[in-house]
Order: sequence, then structure tokens, then C-alpha cells
Amino acid sequence: MNPLTIILVIVVLLVVYAIVIYNGLVTLKNRVDNGWAQIDTQLQRRYDLIPNLIETVKGYAKHESEVFEKVTAARAGMANATTVGEKAEADNALSGTLKTLFAVAEAYPDLRANENFKELQVELTNTENKISFARQFYNDTVARLNIAIQKFPRNIIAGMFNFKECEYFKTDSQEVRTAPKVSF
Repeated sequence: MNPLTIILVIVVLLVVYAIVIYNGLVTLKNRVDNGWAQIDTQLQRRYDLIPNLIETVKGYAKHESEVFEKVTAARAGMANATTVGEKAEADNALSGTLKTLFAVAEAYPDLRANENFKELQVELTNTENKISFARQFYNDTVARLNIAIQKFPRNIIAGMFNFKECEYFKTDSQEVRTAPKVSF
């Protein structure tokens, strides 16, 4: 076999290999973007449900204004968040205040029996579950992308085409990790 042919075959194989690596990185990046879009969709759904929930609870728990103010402030923080880190922080705050809101609702038997409240609570619980699954999918996909970007020889292709590691959606807040305390 001619040395020029061997060199040409090696170059073609290297180019094909680089294309395969590049396409794999693009696929992972798009999956990360899709995972983030799924989280964002569910966060928006929860954001939209909260005013209805607050109005339903307000009718029963008029003297619990501090809880409503915290939920409203956390909801506003969610609206103003733009990056993954900011959204994660706002989500943590909102989750914590919602736990407190549900704890307040437990103190009002008539409220727990109210159909509107029950429906909203089920919708919010379903949304929280969807957010949890979306976070898991997103973080798993971010892990796959970050590992791919760090491994040799993919790190060379990733560097050449400016692929960056993505940020995990995580909870740093101890408030979210503990059950709320409500006293009357």
C-alpha cells in the first residue's frame, strides 16, 4: 500500500472520529438545554398556581399574613431569576415557603376539606414531582456532558469548539432540607 494512501486513510479516520465526538457533544448540550427547558416549564407552572393557592388559603387564615408575604416574596424572586444558580436559589426559597404554607393549612380543618384547596394542593404536588424528575434528568444530563467535556480526547474537541461545562441545579439551603415549624 502506498504511504500517501495510508496517511490519507489515517487523516480521514481522524476527521470522522472528530466529527463523531463533536456530534456527541452537540447532542449532550441539546439534552442539557432540553432538561433546563423542562425545569423552567414546571417552575413556571408552579409560579402560576401559587396565587390561586394563596387566595384560597387567605380566606381561611387571615391572620397568617407573614406566611403569605414570604410566599409572595419568594415567588417574586423566582420571576426575577435568570441563571441556573439564581433559579435554583429562588426555587429553594419558594419550596421552603410552600412547605410553611401547607403546614399552616394543616391547622385549618375546614380549609383541608375545601375542594379548591384540595385540587390546588394536588396540582402543586404533581408539579413538585415533575420539577423533581426534571431536575434529576437535567443533572444527569449535565453530568454526562461535563464528563464528556473533561475526558481525553473529547476535551480537545470541546476546547476547540468552545463547549463549556454546565452548572448543576442544586440545593444549598438548609431551610429546604428541613420540615417547617408552625406554631400558633
